[in-house]
Amino acid sequence: MAIDTYQAKVKSNIWKAIAQSGLSLNTIPMDDQNKFVDQLTDNILVMVNEMLQEVPRPESASKSAIDLEHEEMIIWEGRPFLSLVENYTLTNERIKIITGLLGKDIQNYELIRVQDIDITQNVSERMLGIGDIVIKGADQSSPTIVLRNIHDPQEVYELLRKAWLAARKKYGLIFREEM
Repeated sequence: MAIDTYQAKVKSNIWKAIAQSGLSLNTIPMDDQNKFVDQLTDNILVMVNEMLQEVPRPESASKSAIDLEHEEMIIWEGRPFLSLVENYTLTNERIKIITGLLGKDIQNYELIRVQDIDITQNVSERMLGIGDIVIKGADQSSPTIVLRNIHDPQEVYELLRKAWLAARKKYGLIFREEM
């Protein structure tokens, strides 16, 4: 479900709760009421996400010194904002996407097959500090994968980019552009 959908549902429930409480907000200007409900909505979503948090956030300081030349190591683990059924793992060799609550579907994407990495964020995602990482590659089965609603996408992008470049260097792959 998209962040905008979550925000709309929470906002709707807040307005419904205000109406059911019998509080009179007539003395407060409508713009101030809307600002209050918007801020409350964002804070509630952040709090719910923290309660759902199952894996630690990326540790950028310790990860920059990782030796990416030897065995496969986990560089970062995360999940989409407010998601219980999807987890992401970035190692020095691949990206692993695990989906499902009872049954599990595991998708692996080798870093050496990655060709391009981008970040996308809309306004509401920027306010919440989340964004999508779009990965395009040479894998026939899934040429594009999206790591949705990632916390601090710029930091995860940098970790992914460093691991990608190290994997290419490890296997002797070089970049070549066609003119």
